[in-house]
Order: sequence, then C-alpha cells, then structure tokens
Amino acid sequence: MSFSPFPPNLLPDDASPEWMNKADNSWQLVAATLVGLQSVPGLMILYGGAVKKKWAVNSAFMVLYAFAMVLVCWVCWGYRLSFGDELVPVWGKVDTALTQKYLLEQAFIGKFPNATIVFFQFVFAAITLILIAGSVLGRMNFYAWMMFVPLWLTFSYTVSAFTIWSLNGWLSKMGIIDFAGGYVIHLSSGVAGYTTAYWVGPRLTIDRENFPPNNIIMMLAGAGLLWMGWTGFNGGAPYAASTDASLAVLNTHVCAATSLLTWLIFDIIFFKKASAVGAVQGMITGLVCITPGAGVVQGYSAIIMGFCSGSIPWFTMMVANKKLKLLQKIDDTMTMLHTHAIAGILGGILTGLFSEPHLCKLFYGSSNKYMGLFHGLRLGTSESIHWGIRQMGIQLLGILFVVVVNIVITSLVCVFVSLIVPLRMTDYELEVGDEAVHGEEAYSISGQGEKLEIPMYSSYYNDIESPSKVGGNSID
Repeated sequence: MSFSPFPPNLLPDDASPEWMNKADNSWQLVAATLVGLQSVPGLMILYGGAVKKKWAVNSAFMVLYAFAMVLVCWVCWGYRLSFGDELVPVWGKVDTALTQKYLLEQAFIGKFPNATIVFFQFVFAAITLILIAGSVLGRMNFYAWMMFVPLWLTFSYTVSAFTIWSLNGWLSKMGIIDFAGGYVIHLSSGVAGYTTAYWVGPRLTIDRENFPPNNIIMMLAGAGLLWMGWTGFNGGAPYAASTDASLAVLNTHVCAATSLLTWLIFDIIFFKKASAVGAVQGMITGLVCITPGAGVVQGYSAIIMGFCSGSIPWFTMMVANKKLKLLQKIDDTMTMLHTHAIAGILGGILTGLFSEPHLCKLFYGSSNKYMGLFHGLRLGTSESIHWGIRQMGIQLLGILFVVVVNIVITSLVCVFVSLIVPLRMTDYELEVGDEAVHGEEAYSISGQGEKLEIPMYSSYYNDIESPSKVGGNSID
C-alpha cells in the first residue's frame, strides 16, 4: 500500500503540477481581478462622475476602450517585451503570450503558470494608460486616443516595466525598490499624462474656469472601488499568499486613510470646508505614495508616508499650482501631475528612506543590496551607511529614468499621431461634448448636470482662476 504525502484533493496531476501552489494561484487571480475592477468599472465611474455632464460618456468610454486595446496588445507582444528574454537592458524580445505550451509553463517568478502572471500584469498595464487619460479628459480626439494607447504601451510602458520589474532589467539588477508600481505605473502615468496634455492643448477657457463634477456620489463610488481594489494592487505584488502580502495590504490602507485625513484637515484649516472631492484626492495620493514600498516598510512608516502624501501634494496642487503661471499653462484635467507624478516621486524617495532589509528579503529573497537610509543610519556602521546612501541614489536614478523616458517617448508618440489625425477635438465638438463626439448623452434629463459650486474644488481643480472667483477662497 503506497503512502502519499498529499491528501487526495491536492495530488499533483497534469492540470495541477507539483510546482504550482493552488493558494498562490488563486490569490493571484483574485488580486488581478481586484486591480481590473479599479479600471472597469472603478475609473469609468470616477471619471464619468468627476467631469462636466457633457463629457461623462467620452471620459468613461476612453477607459473602456483602453482596457480592451491594452489586453490584445499585451498578449500579442506587450508582455514579452516587458518580461521576456532580454533584447537590450531596457527591453525584451518581441514574442506572443498566446500558445498553450507557454501559458501553462511555470512563470519566471511565483508558483503559478504564465497565464496567471500575464493576466495580472495586464491589469497593471491597462490602468497605467487609463490614468494617462485623466490628464486629457474633455478635449482629446477619441481617434487620436485609439492610436495613442497601443503606441504608448509598446514604446514607453514596456521599457519602464522591463527595466524596473524584469529580473533582467538594469535598474532591477542594481536593486531599485518598486514594490507594486510607484515608478512603473504612477510616476509614468503622471509624467506621460502631463506631457500628453501639453501636446493636446487645453480645454475651452469656459471649461477650465467652470468644470463642476456632474455626479459627486458616482465619483465617490468609483473612488471606493479604486481604494478597495488596491488590496489586489499591492497585495498581489509578492506573487504569493504570504505574510508580506498581508503586511502590504495593511500598510496600503493605513497610508491611504492617513493621507485622506491629512488632506481633509488642511482643507478645513485653510478653506473652512470639508470637501468630499478633496478627500478623494488625499486618498489617491496616499495609495500612490505607499505603492513603491507597501511590503517593505513598517506600519509606523506607512503613517508617516500618509502624512507626507496628504500634505505635500496638497500644497503643490492647492497653493503652488495657483501661484505659478508656468503650471497653469498645461491643462491637466484630473491633476495627474500632483496625484500621481509628485505622489509617486514622494513614495519612491520615502521608500528609499524607510525600507527594512528583513522585509526586502521577504519580497526579493535577498537583503544584501536593499537597505533604507534610516536603517543604515540606525546601524551606524560605515558599511550600512554606504548601503543606505546607495539605495537612495538608486531610487533617485529610477525617478530620473522614468521621467526622461516618458517625456521623450510620449512626445514622440503624440507627434506621430498628430501627423495622422488631430490630437484635439474640433471646436464644435469641444463646445457640444458627448453628443457631437459619440452621438450619445450620459443622462436623458433636462439641464446640464451642473451642481452648486464647491469652494476651491468647483472646477475639479481649476488651475486658472476665473475673474469672478477672486476672493475669500484664495490663499495669499
């Protein structure tokens, strides 16, 4: 009588090989689905509710289109460019992720098949493009957007992903810490979105001065899906149902809550109003800030990071953006520069300060080249201080790399697209909105969906001041 170490329901077979961990595979698929829900329907609902009524359909539709287009490009060439065999230190070789043989093999990392990691990484790629859309809502030609998505994915996203996340990428080999996409997703989308907004040009002046959310409750529902979906965003990064995944989930929500409360307090102190729209932005900056370090920092560090992400982006958005004419020249509809680029940079730097070698070992499998500066200073040896300073240098180098790559490649993509179709809608489309662009309207009720203005947020982050609004709500 033979003895098996496995109970009957866990015996390996062709569909469940010995190298596969069913728990890890299950969690990874759930995490991927949670991240997918952040986009569809999360950001569809958030964008659709946050813009003027005449742009609700167009804004949500940009999300839906990007989600579908990215998936097709991802399995045909995007995944292997990002995680395949090295072609050059910043790019993989072109190949598909479609064959039965490849998809059922063990992934390069994690105890599950390639099919699982292809899907998991797809939802990250998709949300990056969808975040870029936030910068150009209300004026980008939809046909230009249709071309922009596959081009930017192919020539920009895959470069950052391979360089920072692939085991063969040069920044990955150096020891950069980007736990779940603070660099690859948020810094990239913030910089690329701002750059795209420059090339597309601003909304109509009347829209920049008066752009009230058409449905704040719907926007809050989308924000809630975004927040809860971050459980999969950061919790799926370890590629295992592990203790580090649990820590990452807890740190994520602690930082987001702290950031939201910090932003709310600043709004109350300076504007005497508790704004729901402002609270959403504090939530988002907290989620972005913790992402590069969610599973490699301690709980108290997550609280400190939340305070920083609720205050520094608040200042850049609510004070610097209104004071500096240079920032007002570019029309960033959903203020992606502040909520994703600046919050992403902040997260990358703070991760370099607070990361713990033991937690890095849980995530990376090695603690030899990962050490936060503060930990190095606490140990106090010349070697530990050297490793801490080195980590900060790598984090800053990663920021520089992502910023330069996205400015250059995004500009090239926009120029190329503009040679084929206009980047910007026609004046008639800009005036009429969804009905002119899609022949559809969001609501079949009378009126334009405009609500009472919310002080300081009435235009969903006016970056120019309307003459009629000069007064008590401005910061001197």
